[in-house]
Formats: sequence, C-alpha cells, structure tokens
Amino acid sequence: MHPRRVVPSLAALALAACAQKPVPSPTTTTTEGRPGAGASAAPAPNAARASSLHELSAKAIDGTEVPLATYKGKVVLVVNVASQCGYTPQYEGLEKLYEKNKERGFVILGFPSNEFGGQEPGTNAEIATFCRSKYGVAFPMFAKVETKGAGASPIYKLLTADHGEPKWNFHKYLVGKDGKVRAAYPSAVTPADEKLAQAIDAALAER
Repeated sequence: MHPRRVVPSLAALALAACAQKPVPSPTTTTTEGRPGAGASAAPAPNAARASSLHELSAKAIDGTEVPLATYKGKVVLVVNVASQCGYTPQYEGLEKLYEKNKERGFVILGFPSNEFGGQEPGTNAEIATFCRSKYGVAFPMFAKVETKGAGASPIYKLLTADHGEPKWNFHKYLVGKDGKVRAAYPSAVTPADEKLAQAIDAALAER
C-alpha cells in the first residue's frame, strides 16, 4: 500500500515563496535611486564637522537664524556666558572690549550655557533682558547651547576640536578672519588681560 501524498495548501505555498524572496536591508537603495524604507536621512547642514566658523549658523537670542558667514573677515571672540556665575561681571569687560575694537573689525559672540553649576537657568528672553539692563551688552547674543560632550552644538564641536572643551563659564575662543580658531583662554583670563589684547591685535593685523 502506497503512503498517502500530502498536497500543500495554496497558503503554505505562498508563505514558502515569501520566505525565499530577498528583503531589502534598511539602507538599500531602490532601482529608482531613492533610499529604501528605513534609510538614514542625509545629515542636516550643521550636522557634519565644519572646518570654519563661517560654514555654520546659530539662533540669535531672539530666535532668528544667523549665518555665521555674516562675520567673515572679522575677528571673533566666542564666549560661553552665564548670569549667576562668579565670572558674570566679565560682561562689563567684554562690552568694553567690543566697543573699543568693533570699528577695527572685531566682534564678540555670547552663547549662554547652563552646563556649569546650573548658573544660566533663565529663558533666552530673560537672559537678553538681564544682559541689556545690568551690563548694557550690545555685542551679539545667541540662544542657549550645550558646549561640551556628545550634545555640544556644531559651533562648539568646531571650537573645541583642537582647543579643548570649556571648563567653566566665560571660557573664550579667538577666531580669525578666516573662521579658523586661533586660541582659547580659560575663564580666569579677563577681557582686560594683556595677552588676550595682544592676540586680538595680531589677528586683526592679519590680511
């Protein structure tokens, strides 16, 4: 007696066919040249590591997007600032330094940060009011950012790549007319420090 033949159902045949069909990987590109499902999105303009400050943009303290190419040809001092720090009175010296040199092509960019001692807890609007009313700050101020670690803004990733991360509030980075970082100064170096003044003068003298 012959064994009984088992005829697979249509549903079983369909499942077997599906199992043999190759499934595109998450990063596969379709025949139309478009990324397949799950493909990684192209990086945002500010996501890749820049080689010059002028390649980046940042939100001003009022929320306006500012291309930092605006400062091409100027010498820039970037400072991470805070309103409740022992170094906060440096705002006064920074404003004097800005007023003294702005006609020569010098600008200070202030970036509030709450990473050091939680000393910048306010909103951007509160920070802007404080800077104007307490210290008469007229140099450009930007929205709060992170300055260190994986969450650092693209601006601080550029600044710190070769010159180290800030150790505290009011750490200073000097950027030349070409957008390249020239030097960094710890918080204890005041805006009136002679070596900072000499470095600014030297950067301003560059063509």
